[in-house]
Amino acid sequence: MSLLKTQFVVDSDTNLEEKVYRDDHEKLPVCTRRPGSRSTVENSDAENDIRDFHLRDIIMPEKLFKVIIIGDPTVGKTAFVKRYVQNSYTREYKGTVGVDFALKIIKVSDTETIKLQLWDIAGQERFTWMTRVYYKDAHGCVIMFDLSNKNSFINSLKWKKDVDAKCTQSDGSPIPCMLLGNKCDLPQRQIDQLDIETFYKENNFIGWTETSAKDGLMVNDSMQFLINSMIGQYIDENDQPELVKLTGPSSETKKPCRYC
Repeated sequence: MSLLKTQFVVDSDTNLEEKVYRDDHEKLPVCTRRPGSRSTVENSDAENDIRDFHLRDIIMPEKLFKVIIIGDPTVGKTAFVKRYVQNSYTREYKGTVGVDFALKIIKVSDTETIKLQLWDIAGQERFTWMTRVYYKDAHGCVIMFDLSNKNSFINSLKWKKDVDAKCTQSDGSPIPCMLLGNKCDLPQRQIDQLDIETFYKENNFIGWTETSAKDGLMVNDSMQFLINSMIGQYIDENDQPELVKLTGPSSETKKPCRYC
């Protein structure tokens, strides 16, 4: 029997409008994107603004997105969720039993909100038989590995195949999935960035970046990138492509965060 621990946060500070930069020095490379993918977040400043969708041009007063967070044990999934939802970090974590649940509400305006239902799924092998239940009705996915643990990176392929086999969109295509290399704050690392770049391209991820749940680096940016992709899928399914504004280059691939 799995245990559910619930967290609930309303976030009115997340800025989902287009960011205008004064000069190129304010831009930082963030997440790479697969050529031809629906959404893109290519630059960020210290306040984690995004450039892609102007949500007030989308008829979507309230939308719930379920996001599953998966990967090997101890890669930092729970710390990532806690940092994103509560903007806090602690070294004292117990292994997740079954699944933990958190809800974050992003207020776009007085009448528009996005509800993110985050499922932090245990990475231990004894819980994998339940993944089909946990994955059900997911709109997006984060697969996380530890940059200081090469086996966790190798096992990312197993997790991606598991998601693709058990969870698809209404048209049968895979759900949007981000690849995150966590613990970029640690000095030692076992995975080369070129290997990560090749891996994400070959396995149909929408993008990848390095993160630090401890320091909060790239946590909001990576989730905003995934939100954009899920919004794009939502609009496609509801036949409203004319309601989306896209900004920035449409086909260029940017390099991910190199140093954290």
